[in-house]
Amino acid sequence: MISQEITLNGKNYRLTLTDQVLSDVRRLKALYNAAYEDPESFEEVSSAISDTINQIASAVEPQVSDSDLDALIQAVMKAVDEKSKETEEAKARHAEERAKADKAKSSPKTRKSKK
Repeated sequence: MISQEITLNGKNYRLTLTDQVLSDVRRLKALYNAAYEDPESFEEVSSAISDTINQIASAVEPQVSDSDLDALIQAVMKAVDEKSKETEEAKARHAEERAKADKAKSSPKTRKSKK
């Protein structure tokens, strides 16, 4: 778990990026996309959007005020995106290093014979 400080309107909030928060942010993005792609479905997904926003906000300490809620959700989404990008970059570096190590292990070793 990763803790992150978020400052909004002079107030400090603490967020712990758990698997649940990451999942909620992905779900919220999917709901936003669904509402954007089909505006007529907004009525259907608005309740799910509201529930997901409240779920994300509940992971923040202290409790966020309604006036800061939108900015908080945007900051949480940005934090999740940044952590996801860092994770993907680390995975790519690890895979690259492993491939190099595997290649070095499997390459034939040539020795010069003494004549």
